[in-house]
Amino acid sequence: MRAGTLLIALLLIGSFIPLTSGAGEKPLVVTSIAPLAAIVQDAFGDSVEVVYIIPLGADPHEYQLTASQIELLRQADIIVTTGGHLPVEKKIAELKAEGTITGEALFIDDYKANGFRYLKEHWYNEKDNPHGIWLDPYNALAIAQATEKALEKADPHNAELYRKGFECFNERVITIVESYRAILTENLTAIIQMPSNQYALEWLGITAVASIKPEEEVPALGVDELVEKAAEADLIVYGHESPEQLTDAAKELAVKSRKSPAEITVFWKDRPYTEVLIENSAAVIKALEEKPPEKLAEARTDVTRYVVVSIIVGLVLGTALGVILKK
Repeated sequence: MRAGTLLIALLLIGSFIPLTSGAGEKPLVVTSIAPLAAIVQDAFGDSVEVVYIIPLGADPHEYQLTASQIELLRQADIIVTTGGHLPVEKKIAELKAEGTITGEALFIDDYKANGFRYLKEHWYNEKDNPHGIWLDPYNALAIAQATEKALEKADPHNAELYRKGFECFNERVITIVESYRAILTENLTAIIQMPSNQYALEWLGITAVASIKPEEEVPALGVDELVEKAAEADLIVYGHESPEQLTDAAKELAVKSRKSPAEITVFWKDRPYTEVLIENSAAVIKALEEKPPEKLAEARTDVTRYVVVSIIVGLVLGTALGVILKK
Protein backbone atom coordinates (compact mmCIF):
# COMPACT_ATOMS: atom_id res chain seq x y z
CA MET A 1 0.00 0.00 0.00
CA ARG A 2 1.56 3.32 -1.02
CA ALA A 3 1.81 5.70 1.93
CA GLY A 4 1.43 8.80 -0.24
CA THR A 5 -1.85 7.85 -1.85
CA LEU A 6 -3.23 6.60 1.46
CA LEU A 7 -2.37 9.98 2.98
CA ILE A 8 -4.34 11.77 0.25
CA ALA A 9 -7.40 9.64 0.96
CA LEU A 10 -7.14 10.19 4.69
CA LEU A 11 -6.69 13.92 4.23
CA LEU A 12 -9.84 13.99 2.12
CA ILE A 13 -11.68 12.34 4.98
CA GLY A 14 -9.94 14.26 7.75
CA SER A 15 -10.71 17.67 6.29
CA PHE A 16 -14.30 17.27 7.44
CA ILE A 17 -13.75 16.09 11.05
CA PRO A 18 -16.30 17.86 13.31
CA LEU A 19 -15.34 20.18 16.14
CA THR A 20 -15.04 18.84 19.65
CA SER A 21 -17.45 19.78 22.39
CA GLY A 22 -16.80 22.33 25.07
CA ALA A 23 -16.44 21.73 28.78
CA GLY A 24 -18.87 19.42 30.49
CA GLU A 25 -19.75 15.75 30.60
CA LYS A 26 -20.17 14.16 27.18
CA PRO A 27 -23.32 12.21 26.31
CA LEU A 28 -22.75 8.45 26.48
CA VAL A 29 -23.82 6.66 23.29
CA VAL A 30 -23.93 2.86 23.46
CA THR A 31 -24.25 0.90 20.22
CA SER A 32 -25.02 -2.77 19.77
CA ILE A 33 -22.16 -3.40 17.30
CA ALA A 34 -18.83 -1.75 16.46
CA PRO A 35 -19.72 -0.46 12.92
CA LEU A 36 -22.55 1.60 14.44
CA ALA A 37 -20.04 3.05 16.87
CA ALA A 38 -17.90 3.96 13.84
CA ILE A 39 -20.82 5.89 12.32
CA VAL A 40 -21.52 7.81 15.54
CA GLN A 41 -17.85 8.57 16.18
CA ASP A 42 -17.28 9.65 12.57
CA ALA A 43 -20.27 11.98 12.70
CA PHE A 44 -19.88 13.51 16.17
CA GLY A 45 -16.20 13.06 17.01
CA ASP A 46 -15.08 14.00 20.51
CA SER A 47 -18.41 15.63 21.35
CA VAL A 48 -19.70 12.21 22.49
CA GLU A 49 -18.43 9.14 24.28
CA VAL A 50 -19.14 5.99 22.25
CA VAL A 51 -18.90 2.34 23.29
CA TYR A 52 -20.30 -0.84 21.72
CA ILE A 53 -21.63 -4.02 23.29
CA ILE A 54 -20.99 -7.05 21.06
CA PRO A 55 -17.26 -7.85 20.77
CA LEU A 56 -15.80 -8.08 17.29
CA GLY A 57 -15.66 -11.74 16.29
CA ALA A 58 -18.65 -12.80 18.39
CA ASP A 59 -21.77 -14.00 16.56
CA PRO A 60 -24.21 -11.07 16.92
CA HIS A 61 -27.14 -13.45 16.39
CA GLU A 62 -26.14 -15.50 19.45
CA TYR A 63 -24.65 -12.94 21.82
CA GLN A 64 -26.39 -12.23 25.12
CA LEU A 65 -26.05 -9.20 27.43
CA THR A 66 -23.89 -9.48 30.54
CA ALA A 67 -24.80 -7.92 33.89
CA SER A 68 -22.13 -5.24 33.47
CA GLN A 69 -23.46 -4.37 30.01
CA ILE A 70 -26.98 -3.96 31.38
CA GLU A 71 -25.52 -1.52 33.92
CA LEU A 72 -23.77 0.30 31.07
CA LEU A 73 -27.08 0.57 29.20
CA ARG A 74 -28.68 2.07 32.31
CA GLN A 75 -26.09 4.85 32.18
CA ALA A 76 -26.45 5.48 28.45
CA ASP A 77 -27.98 8.70 27.14
CA ILE A 78 -28.53 7.20 23.66
CA ILE A 79 -28.61 3.56 22.54
CA VAL A 80 -28.13 2.84 18.83
CA THR A 81 -29.23 -0.53 17.43
CA THR A 82 -29.18 -2.09 13.97
CA GLY A 83 -32.96 -1.86 14.01
CA GLY A 84 -34.00 -4.35 16.65
CA HIS A 85 -33.64 -7.84 15.16
CA LEU A 86 -30.59 -9.04 17.13
CA PRO A 87 -31.19 -10.88 20.46
CA VAL A 88 -29.26 -8.17 22.32
CA GLU A 89 -31.45 -5.50 20.73
CA LYS A 90 -34.65 -7.36 21.58
CA LYS A 91 -33.48 -7.46 25.19
CA ILE A 92 -32.73 -3.74 25.04
CA ALA A 93 -36.32 -3.13 23.88
CA GLU A 94 -37.60 -5.18 26.84
CA LEU A 95 -35.42 -3.29 29.31
CA LYS A 96 -36.59 0.01 27.86
CA ALA A 97 -40.26 -1.02 28.08
CA GLU A 98 -39.92 -2.04 31.73
CA GLY A 99 -38.10 1.16 32.65
CA THR A 100 -34.69 -0.34 33.47
CA ILE A 101 -33.22 1.74 30.64
CA THR A 102 -34.06 5.44 30.73
CA GLY A 103 -31.95 6.71 27.83
CA GLU A 104 -33.40 7.00 24.34
CA ALA A 105 -33.13 3.73 22.40
CA LEU A 106 -33.16 4.00 18.60
CA PHE A 107 -34.83 1.28 16.53
CA ILE A 108 -35.92 0.79 12.95
CA ASP A 109 -38.84 3.24 13.01
CA ASP A 110 -36.47 6.00 14.15
CA TYR A 111 -34.25 5.29 11.13
CA LYS A 112 -37.12 5.00 8.66
CA ALA A 113 -38.24 8.48 9.69
CA ASN A 114 -34.87 9.70 8.40
CA GLY A 115 -34.72 7.86 5.07
CA PHE A 116 -33.66 4.34 6.04
CA ARG A 117 -34.57 1.54 3.63
CA TYR A 118 -34.44 -2.24 3.76
CA LEU A 119 -33.26 -4.05 0.63
CA LYS A 120 -35.14 -7.10 -0.57
CA GLU A 121 -33.39 -10.46 -0.59
CA HIS A 122 -33.91 -11.26 -4.28
CA TRP A 123 -32.58 -14.79 -3.72
CA TYR A 124 -34.79 -15.53 -0.70
CA ASN A 125 -38.48 -14.82 -1.24
CA GLU A 126 -37.93 -11.04 -1.52
CA LYS A 127 -37.93 -10.68 2.28
CA ASP A 128 -36.50 -7.58 3.95
CA ASN A 129 -32.77 -7.99 4.53
CA PRO A 130 -31.85 -6.95 8.11
CA HIS A 131 -28.17 -7.91 7.77
CA GLY A 132 -25.41 -5.38 7.14
CA ILE A 133 -27.74 -2.38 6.86
CA TRP A 134 -24.95 0.02 7.90
CA LEU A 135 -22.95 -0.72 4.74
CA ASP A 136 -25.43 1.33 2.69
CA PRO A 137 -24.27 4.96 3.09
CA TYR A 138 -27.83 6.28 2.95
CA ASN A 139 -28.74 4.03 5.86
CA ALA A 140 -25.65 5.22 7.72
CA LEU A 141 -26.88 8.78 7.25
CA ALA A 142 -30.34 7.84 8.52
CA ILE A 143 -28.79 6.26 11.62
CA ALA A 144 -26.56 9.30 12.18
CA GLN A 145 -29.45 11.74 11.77
CA ALA A 146 -31.65 9.81 14.21
CA THR A 147 -28.73 9.87 16.65
CA GLU A 148 -28.26 13.61 16.14
CA LYS A 149 -31.90 14.29 16.97
CA ALA A 150 -31.61 12.14 20.09
CA LEU A 151 -28.45 13.99 21.14
CA GLU A 152 -30.19 17.34 20.74
CA LYS A 153 -32.97 16.11 22.98
CA ALA A 154 -30.59 14.70 25.59
CA ASP A 155 -28.20 17.67 25.55
CA PRO A 156 -29.98 20.75 24.13
CA HIS A 157 -27.18 23.05 25.31
CA ASN A 158 -24.89 21.56 22.61
CA ALA A 159 -27.56 21.08 19.94
CA GLU A 160 -25.75 23.27 17.41
CA LEU A 161 -22.57 21.23 17.83
CA TYR A 162 -24.43 18.00 17.05
CA ARG A 163 -26.19 19.56 14.06
CA LYS A 164 -22.88 20.72 12.62
CA GLY A 165 -21.38 17.30 13.21
CA PHE A 166 -24.15 15.60 11.29
CA GLU A 167 -24.07 18.15 8.46
CA CYS A 168 -20.34 17.63 8.06
CA PHE A 169 -20.73 13.83 8.07
CA ASN A 170 -23.59 14.08 5.57
CA GLU A 171 -21.51 16.16 3.14
CA ARG A 172 -18.58 13.81 3.50
CA VAL A 173 -20.64 10.70 2.81
CA ILE A 174 -22.53 12.24 -0.12
CA THR A 175 -19.23 13.36 -1.66
CA ILE A 176 -17.99 9.76 -1.59
CA VAL A 177 -21.30 8.37 -2.86
CA GLU A 178 -21.58 10.72 -5.82
CA SER A 179 -17.95 10.21 -6.76
CA TYR A 180 -18.25 6.42 -6.96
CA ARG A 181 -21.70 6.44 -8.55
CA ALA A 182 -20.26 8.54 -11.38
CA ILE A 183 -17.77 5.79 -12.21
CA LEU A 184 -20.05 2.76 -12.52
CA THR A 185 -22.67 1.95 -15.13
CA GLU A 186 -26.14 0.71 -14.28
CA ASN A 187 -27.52 -2.84 -14.40
CA LEU A 188 -24.48 -4.67 -13.02
CA THR A 189 -25.01 -7.84 -10.98
CA ALA A 190 -23.09 -9.77 -8.34
CA ILE A 191 -23.09 -13.05 -6.46
CA ILE A 192 -22.54 -12.37 -2.77
CA GLN A 193 -21.22 -14.55 0.00
CA MET A 194 -23.77 -13.57 2.66
CA PRO A 195 -26.85 -11.30 2.80
CA SER A 196 -24.94 -8.50 4.56
CA ASN A 197 -22.80 -7.96 1.44
CA GLN A 198 -25.85 -6.69 -0.46
CA TYR A 199 -25.80 -3.31 1.32
CA ALA A 200 -22.27 -2.57 0.12
CA LEU A 201 -23.37 -2.96 -3.51
CA GLU A 202 -26.86 -1.89 -4.41
CA TRP A 203 -26.36 1.83 -3.73
CA LEU A 204 -23.65 1.59 -6.40
CA GLY A 205 -26.15 0.20 -8.91
CA ILE A 206 -25.01 -3.43 -8.55
CA THR A 207 -27.82 -5.91 -7.85
CA ALA A 208 -27.08 -8.96 -5.70
CA VAL A 209 -28.82 -11.79 -7.55
CA ALA A 210 -27.71 -14.77 -5.43
CA SER A 211 -26.04 -15.51 -2.11
CA ILE A 212 -23.80 -18.46 -1.24
CA LYS A 213 -25.43 -18.49 2.20
CA PRO A 214 -29.00 -17.32 1.58
CA GLU A 215 -29.91 -16.61 5.23
CA GLU A 216 -28.77 -17.26 8.79
CA GLU A 217 -31.01 -20.28 9.18
CA VAL A 218 -30.36 -21.69 5.68
CA PRO A 219 -27.35 -23.91 4.79
CA ALA A 220 -24.85 -22.52 2.30
CA LEU A 221 -25.29 -23.48 -1.34
CA GLY A 222 -22.69 -25.61 -3.11
CA VAL A 223 -20.32 -23.77 -5.43
CA ASP A 224 -21.38 -25.86 -8.41
CA GLU A 225 -25.00 -24.85 -7.84
CA LEU A 226 -24.07 -21.23 -8.44
CA VAL A 227 -21.49 -21.43 -11.26
CA GLU A 228 -23.99 -20.93 -14.08
CA LYS A 229 -25.59 -17.91 -12.40
CA ALA A 230 -22.21 -16.50 -11.45
CA ALA A 231 -21.02 -16.75 -15.06
CA GLU A 232 -23.78 -14.32 -16.00
CA ALA A 233 -22.94 -11.88 -13.18
CA ASP A 234 -20.25 -9.19 -13.15
CA LEU A 235 -18.37 -10.09 -9.96
CA ILE A 236 -18.26 -12.14 -6.75
CA VAL A 237 -18.29 -10.34 -3.37
CA TYR A 238 -17.29 -11.66 0.04
CA GLY A 239 -16.37 -10.34 3.49
CA HIS A 240 -12.79 -10.81 4.62
CA GLU A 241 -13.80 -11.56 8.21
CA SER A 242 -16.25 -14.31 7.19
CA PRO A 243 -15.87 -18.00 8.13
CA GLU A 244 -13.02 -19.63 6.22
CA GLN A 245 -15.28 -22.19 4.55
CA LEU A 246 -17.51 -19.48 3.08
CA THR A 247 -14.53 -17.39 1.98
CA ASP A 248 -13.00 -20.41 0.23
CA ALA A 249 -16.35 -21.04 -1.48
CA ALA A 250 -16.47 -17.46 -2.79
CA LYS A 251 -12.93 -17.69 -4.17
CA GLU A 252 -13.63 -21.07 -5.76
CA LEU A 253 -16.79 -19.69 -7.34
CA ALA A 254 -14.78 -16.79 -8.79
CA VAL A 255 -12.34 -19.21 -10.42
CA LYS A 256 -14.99 -21.56 -11.80
CA SER A 257 -17.20 -18.76 -13.13
CA ARG A 258 -14.27 -16.68 -14.45
CA LYS A 259 -15.40 -13.63 -12.48
CA SER A 260 -13.23 -11.39 -10.33
CA PRO A 261 -13.79 -11.43 -6.56
CA ALA A 262 -14.09 -8.30 -4.42
CA GLU A 263 -13.23 -8.54 -0.73
CA ILE A 264 -15.08 -6.06 1.48
CA THR A 265 -15.25 -5.26 5.18
CA VAL A 266 -18.55 -5.90 6.97
CA PHE A 267 -17.53 -5.74 10.63
CA TRP A 268 -14.73 -3.56 11.99
CA LYS A 269 -13.78 -1.45 14.99
CA ASP A 270 -11.80 1.73 15.68
CA ARG A 271 -11.88 2.98 12.09
CA PRO A 272 -13.95 5.84 10.62
CA TYR A 273 -17.07 4.81 8.74
CA THR A 274 -16.11 6.91 5.72
CA GLU A 275 -12.71 5.24 5.47
CA VAL A 276 -14.31 1.79 5.24
CA LEU A 277 -16.93 3.08 2.79
CA ILE A 278 -14.15 4.27 0.48
CA GLU A 279 -12.18 1.03 0.77
CA ASN A 280 -15.20 -1.19 0.09
CA SER A 281 -16.25 0.86 -2.93
CA ALA A 282 -12.71 0.87 -4.29
CA ALA A 283 -12.44 -2.91 -3.88
CA VAL A 284 -15.63 -3.38 -5.91
CA ILE A 285 -14.43 -1.10 -8.71
CA LYS A 286 -11.05 -2.83 -8.77
CA ALA A 287 -12.72 -6.24 -9.15
CA LEU A 288 -14.83 -4.99 -12.05
CA GLU A 289 -11.73 -3.76 -13.86
CA GLU A 290 -9.26 -6.58 -13.29
CA LYS A 291 -8.75 -9.93 -15.00
CA PRO A 292 -10.55 -12.90 -13.37
CA PRO A 293 -8.35 -15.34 -11.39
CA GLU A 294 -7.18 -18.56 -13.04
CA LYS A 295 -6.53 -20.36 -9.78
CA LEU A 296 -7.32 -20.07 -6.11
CA ALA A 297 -5.29 -17.32 -4.47
CA GLU A 298 -5.57 -14.45 -2.06
CA ALA A 299 -7.92 -12.02 -3.75
CA ARG A 300 -7.24 -8.80 -1.84
CA THR A 301 -4.44 -6.58 -3.12
CA ASP A 302 -3.64 -2.89 -2.83
CA VAL A 303 -6.81 -0.89 -3.55
CA THR A 304 -5.45 2.46 -2.39
CA ARG A 305 -4.95 3.89 -5.87
CA TYR A 306 -8.55 2.99 -6.68
CA VAL A 307 -9.60 4.85 -3.55
CA VAL A 308 -7.84 8.01 -4.66
CA VAL A 309 -8.27 7.81 -8.44
CA SER A 310 -11.97 6.98 -8.33
CA ILE A 311 -12.74 9.84 -5.96
CA ILE A 312 -10.75 12.26 -8.08
CA VAL A 313 -12.55 11.05 -11.23
CA GLY A 314 -15.87 11.70 -9.53
CA LEU A 315 -14.80 15.17 -8.52
CA VAL A 316 -13.57 16.00 -12.01
CA LEU A 317 -16.90 14.90 -13.42
CA GLY A 318 -18.47 17.42 -11.11
CA THR A 319 -20.57 15.06 -9.04
CA ALA A 320 -19.21 16.32 -5.74
CA LEU A 321 -17.37 19.48 -6.64
CA GLY A 322 -20.04 21.73 -5.20
CA VAL A 323 -19.68 20.13 -1.78
CA ILE A 324 -15.92 20.56 -1.81
CA LEU A 325 -16.11 24.19 -2.96
CA LYS A 326 -18.46 25.03 -0.11
CA LYS A 327 -15.71 24.02 2.28
